[in-house]
Amino acid sequence: MPRPVDSFHAAPFSWWITLRAWGLTGAVLLLSGCAVFAPSPPQDQSNICEIFREQPTWYDYARESQDKWGTSIATQMAFIQQESSFKSHVRPDRKYYLGFIPGPRPSSAKGYAQAQDPVWGEYRDQAGSLFARRTSMKHATDFIGWYNRRSQQQAGISLTNPEHLYYAYHEGAGGYRRGTYRNKPHVLRAGQQIATRTSRYQAQLNACEAEFQCRRFYQVWPFCRR
Repeated sequence: MPRPVDSFHAAPFSWWITLRAWGLTGAVLLLSGCAVFAPSPPQDQSNICEIFREQPTWYDYARESQDKWGTSIATQMAFIQQESSFKSHVRPDRKYYLGFIPGPRPSSAKGYAQAQDPVWGEYRDQAGSLFARRTSMKHATDFIGWYNRRSQQQAGISLTNPEHLYYAYHEGAGGYRRGTYRNKPHVLRAGQQIATRTSRYQAQLNACEAEFQCRRFYQVWPFCRR
């Protein structure tokens, strides 16, 4: 005959089960919260002023990256629009076998800047931190600035040449020097789109940047950031 469970010992056991259940629930909520609190892509991605009006902190992040690495705000935003359309958790589509069996993704690219695992690891080691996330706009803009500075140093590309910076961004400095992008029409087309978008973004930003430079309560003209 089974021995009756002592009520004194049963209570802690039941509390342990309850705590484990709450812990699991909390983990689920935390993971779902990451998706819930990720900013929605801007509605008007053709206008950088409207992008920053929806997400003013993105201006701060891009400005910090510009000051640190030298890539213009307009170029950073043009890169991100091209790579992810401002979607924080986007990844390359999987290949499906027989129409329904999921296969591997074509690359490890992820997040706003579509950085792949190896180069993201280099960035975290050299300029970022262990806590840098590809789904964070702050880290994505810093990554683009860091990568373009590296392209400047390794391939001699001017930071004011967004088209060729993108070719190196896509192909790597070695691939850029070998001219691999020249045989890839989709890369050439994307680089040209980057250049056009950067010019448009810059013209727009010239007309509206002041409102993002002096929007905080402690910023008083003429001492706002310029």
